[in-house]
Amino acid sequence: MREFGELEAAVMQVVWSRSEPITVRAIAAQLNETRPLAYTTVSTIVERLRAKGVLTRVRVGRSFQYAAVQSSDAYIAQLLGEALRSAASPSAVFLHFAEQLDHDDAVALRAALDQRSAGTVGDA
Repeated sequence: MREFGELEAAVMQVVWSRSEPITVRAIAAQLNETRPLAYTTVSTIVERLRAKGVLTRVRVGRSFQYAAVQSSDAYIAQLLGEALRSAASPSAVFLHFAEQLDHDDAVALRAALDQRSAGTVGDA
């Protein structure tokens, strides 16, 4: 899985911000609050994301509504995992990553590792 392009990321942020499926028209309206985009441009991006397997769609009346296949957290974790698997030395990557963490993020990472060790990941 690749990182999203600029417009793809903007569309996904709108979709992820919703708790229920959303139409292309609603996505375009929200995006147009910060920059002008044609409906057809947004529709093309949404359909590309669906073709990539990132969005699902369901017909509601005469239109389609779209939802993310996974949460933004799960998507980012997948990207990090893929980057880590491509590294020559995963332990060196972990060390460099840990050096960049501020105290709060290091505490959160430790808590996540502790949850994993306890077998409770996803229970929180």
